[in-house]
Amino acid sequence: MDFAFTPEQVEFRRSVAAFCQREIAPIAGACDASGEFPIHLFKTLGRLGYLGVKFPPEWGGAGEGNVTYAILAEELGRASAGIALGFYVHVALALTAISVFGTPAQKERYLRPGIAGEKIGAWSFAEPGAGSDPGSIACRAEKTATGYRITGTKMFTTNGPFADFVVLTASTAPGQGVKGLSLFLVDRGLPGFTVGRRIETMGMRAAQTAELVFDGCEVPAAALLGEENRGVLTAMQTLTLGRITAAAYAVGTGRAALEATLAYVKQRQQFGQPIGKFQGVQWMLADMATALEAARLLTCQAAWLADAGLPHIKEASMAKLFATETATRLANDALQLHGGYGYVSESPIQRLYRDVKLFEIGEGTSQIHRNIIARQLGL
Repeated sequence: MDFAFTPEQVEFRRSVAAFCQREIAPIAGACDASGEFPIHLFKTLGRLGYLGVKFPPEWGGAGEGNVTYAILAEELGRASAGIALGFYVHVALALTAISVFGTPAQKERYLRPGIAGEKIGAWSFAEPGAGSDPGSIACRAEKTATGYRITGTKMFTTNGPFADFVVLTASTAPGQGVKGLSLFLVDRGLPGFTVGRRIETMGMRAAQTAELVFDGCEVPAAALLGEENRGVLTAMQTLTLGRITAAAYAVGTGRAALEATLAYVKQRQQFGQPIGKFQGVQWMLADMATALEAARLLTCQAAWLADAGLPHIKEASMAKLFATETATRLANDALQLHGGYGYVSESPIQRLYRDVKLFEIGEGTSQIHRNIIARQLGL
């Protein structure tokens, strides 16, 4: 059993970490305050090859797999959870679905330019009345002579305000619930497709999230991603891989909280000594470091299983559940140890505290993942 990263992966982490700390971390606070996403970074990450780390070389990727991609995700999450979320949706959801289920023509049209950062993708699953329950999806896609007519409203679509295309779920067999769902690739600017209101959020403010409205939007038959009426299987397989990535992002954000707190307790003086000298503070940091390492190991195990082609549904949910709850706990402890200085608006700790909560909600709540794990245990 080998717990070590390869020399190539170690060098990749060094390179990615240097880039993220130089180009992303310094603008994280400003992007959070303004609610603006640094869209230019898509082309930058594409040029550096980061967006295509886990995708096949024939489409412009590096073919490195999920473990290496988890390294990238951790470093992005460490630099800025809000900015990282935009890349997560683009790569781990939209491009992953196309890579696994797309036709050669779809890969040429969306995957190749997506890897290069020339096209930006969004993932539109949730609706006003449907979140973790895909059977409640009301958006419908009616067959036409040349394709489909999509009607409905989608919620919480990250990258929605600026994405060039969106991967969305819609019902192609009304009344069939999850057995009647299909996935579609819909281009921005099509008649009947409008970006609705911008959704303001507590955290992850740099990641722009919007409502999308489809009012008789006509798409060609070639817009169908995967098989008709089997979209829930397509979506769930994509989300399973996405959950590993979400866990890696959470590990990165938790690591940022731990690193900032370690630096603070070493220099903050109270009662004549650094507060890091007090046993109560030391115990908190020991627990934080231990939980973070456990979260990283769970995440790497799930990524390794996926790369090996082995079953990983349970492990992906375990990693997502534990890593996201760990990140939330670490952000809470970091804020507690920073005291009043962590609570002020200019502190990065309060941003981390607001950002991490979404990790426990998006891509399946913690409760949903406990259900998945229980089912995988045969319960």
